[in-house]
Amino acid sequence: MSDQASKQPLRMRKIIKDEIIKLLGKIPLATNLARKKFISSFLLGLIDSKRVQFQEIAIHIESDAKLDSVERNIQSFFKDYEFDYQQVCLVLLLFLPKGELTLSIDRTEWDFGIYQCNILMIVAQHGSVGIPLYWELLENKSGNSNCQNRQDLLLKLIKVIGVKRIKVIIGDREFIGQKWIKYLKDNNISYCIRVPKSHLITLKNGNTFSIEELLQQQAERYFHDCMVDSVWCNTMIKRLPSGDYLFLISDLSAKKLGAIYRKRWCIEVLFQTFKERGFDLESTHLKCPKKLSKLLVFVSIAVALCVKFGEYYHQKVQKIKTKPHGYKANSFFRKGLNIIRRGFKNPTKVFVQLWNKCF
Repeated sequence: MSDQASKQPLRMRKIIKDEIIKLLGKIPLATNLARKKFISSFLLGLIDSKRVQFQEIAIHIESDAKLDSVERNIQSFFKDYEFDYQQVCLVLLLFLPKGELTLSIDRTEWDFGIYQCNILMIVAQHGSVGIPLYWELLENKSGNSNCQNRQDLLLKLIKVIGVKRIKVIIGDREFIGQKWIKYLKDNNISYCIRVPKSHLITLKNGNTFSIEELLQQQAERYFHDCMVDSVWCNTMIKRLPSGDYLFLISDLSAKKLGAIYRKRWCIEVLFQTFKERGFDLESTHLKCPKKLSKLLVFVSIAVALCVKFGEYYHQKVQKIKTKPHGYKANSFFRKGLNIIRRGFKNPTKVFVQLWNKCF
């Protein structure tokens, strides 16, 4: 192989790295060129390695420096650099279509030895996966979030996108409570929240029932202008095949709530891409909340890049095959991740052109 041919992959990787710097330059996460180059290199290393451990990422970072030096540079960045999380949110919004956003709020947690990581996050639905917009590492270990945690996090997001861009916010059974629902209603934010089956419904006629009583003769029912947890709302209740119940409250039409609530699944898919099906976030040895939050910046942008590229590849290059059960053989995230990693290993002009057209 000639010297020119052997240098071709390195030139292509540099082009991709420069394109990421240009992309992130639309909403700069750093003003210093060296920091911009680091952020770009770390993102490439994260995607290429599919791991969050610094020593693994360092191996996949193109550098003339010794491996130990690359690792020290990573450690130094995570120790000293402070992201502007409003800017981070604006970067992540670049990967979403314009217009109203369907939001989901949830927590994810894991244990590392005696350390418990507990993350409260708001994501925007993008197809079958969520794109993270804002998060907070809670200090109550594995405990639930409280109303103040949720309000503070949502307020940070509202300062960036405004209330009018929020189509609805969806939450599971943890995200209940009169104070929280009142906050959403007072701020004209539509909501769809799942309620534990033990809670009671007071109908317009003033009679109060359990959902078991209301579903004795029917598997699914809808009520408007009823009261749950001292909140006036619309309600959908449904007996599930598993024997459990789906109990939803909202300010929106009761008959639409099932379809709206299904969109919450995007945040579960996102957490899977963070963890075992993607970047193995649970394997990080970081215990400092600030450093973990910085790592989430990189993982979130990496997920968004992969989803965007996978979607573009599906639409413009080759459709993802659909299996007999009706689901795609690969998600946009998985397809994007695989194509990008393969492109990094063999970065052809065709791949670079696809990258440029996508972003």
